[in-house]
Amino acid sequence: MNDSDPFAAPHHLPTAARPLLGLTILVVEDSRYACEAMRLLCLRSGARIRRADCLRSAERHLQIYRPSVLIVDMGLPDGSGAELIEEQANISPRVGVILGMSGDDYAESIALAAGADGFLAKPIRSLAAFQEAVLSRLPADRQPMGPRLLVDETIRPDPLAYQDDMAHIVDLLADPSDRRVVDYAAQFLRGVARAADDEALAQAAHGLARACARGGPVIADTARVAGLVQERLQHRRAI
Repeated sequence: MNDSDPFAAPHHLPTAARPLLGLTILVVEDSRYACEAMRLLCLRSGARIRRADCLRSAERHLQIYRPSVLIVDMGLPDGSGAELIEEQANISPRVGVILGMSGDDYAESIALAAGADGFLAKPIRSLAAFQEAVLSRLPADRQPMGPRLLVDETIRPDPLAYQDDMAHIVDLLADPSDRRVVDYAAQFLRGVARAADDEALAQAAHGLARACARGGPVIADTARVAGLVQERLQHRRAI
């Protein structure tokens, strides 16, 4: 089924204040913090949001219904978002708008080459920029009539969602001998920390990612990252 399924909520036309009203957006994102930002962006814009945290979960969603918009993070725990973008870009009928997103500069060219219609650079904070990224790629009959109310609100996710990401990383770093998992954890943390303006953790995660890329020892870098993550979890308990 798609977002006009008869069993879904009644279809509503977009308005100047809520230009994405009537759209369903599937966000494929493994970070709770980043997904909370997307939830707020969709809420302010009038869109319904569904979330998948990995490629497998996204495939299950897409077997059941076809969203209006698909937004895919490029780095996922079970593979690259480019795989899903390429698959969905070549299916007929195709999802109306497919966007890649990442905090890594090189990821944009990969997303576009895979067939994405556009790209969102993390951190995604601007409501106006988010709406424009979707609206500029929608067919004319799905866009709001008349002038659009431009409200360049800055989205700030709930800090507790950041803490949830920290708890997730504790589990991932439990076995530093698994280099694939450690490398994924480093990339995940670097993006999340940058989005939350946590420069110390972003730098530590970057150092761990470089150590993984060199193929050398990662125990010291892993321990440094794990210590910073524990500090942030201690802060939650203090709150």
